[in-house]
Amino acid sequence: MPLYGKGMLVTFTEVASEHEEEFNEWYNREHVDERVFMPGFKRARRYLAADDRAKVKYFATYETDTVRDLCAPEYMKLLGDQSPWSKKVMALFTHFDRLTVECTVDLTHGFTGAAGLARFYPADGQKADLRKALAEQILPEVIKRPGVIGACVLENDLDVVAEGLKAQGKPVPADMKQEWLVILDTDTPATATLALEAAFGNDVLQPYDLPTSAVEASSYYMTFGNQR
Repeated sequence: MPLYGKGMLVTFTEVASEHEEEFNEWYNREHVDERVFMPGFKRARRYLAADDRAKVKYFATYETDTVRDLCAPEYMKLLGDQSPWSKKVMALFTHFDRLTVECTVDLTHGFTGAAGLARFYPADGQKADLRKALAEQILPEVIKRPGVIGACVLENDLDVVAEGLKAQGKPVPADMKQEWLVILDTDTPATATLALEAAFGNDVLQPYDLPTSAVEASSYYMTFGNQR
């Protein structure tokens, strides 16, 4: 089964080590469930870094019907009405980053216990060709590897980002660049590491002005998920 929609919220979060126990309890016992039952949301999964290459220890995905669900007035209103526990834990974040993405390539199949994550900024003039190469050549070959069950390409929607910032009364940066993510669903983090190397190593994407050095790649364990 593919993803549950074409939109996705992806968050990257960290807290100090002394707060991690409460952070994880809050995330697993309250936050994921709250988000899954918001309008347009379908499924959520959260991950823990499995290697020291990861720039951020935790990331989470929230699948939505469309990316526009992530700037809808009802959603923005609910964001401003956080529970007391949410307010307490969110104040402890030492890192928080969010992307409101559209899935443009969906080769997923169910869900697995680990993931490979690649983050990068494609060159404007190469996006169409890069998307085509990922969809038709690179990712279909990668998911043939043992233990690699699926893959998707996620593109940050800057219009949705801008609308969300405006709704929160925040300025919209004039120099925003579009970030892309590729998530590989795998059986173990070790499989994810090898799959990332096959997809992005050895300057595979250099013809699209995307050298390996420009791709942030790391492996994660899946720790929790829920769905409607």
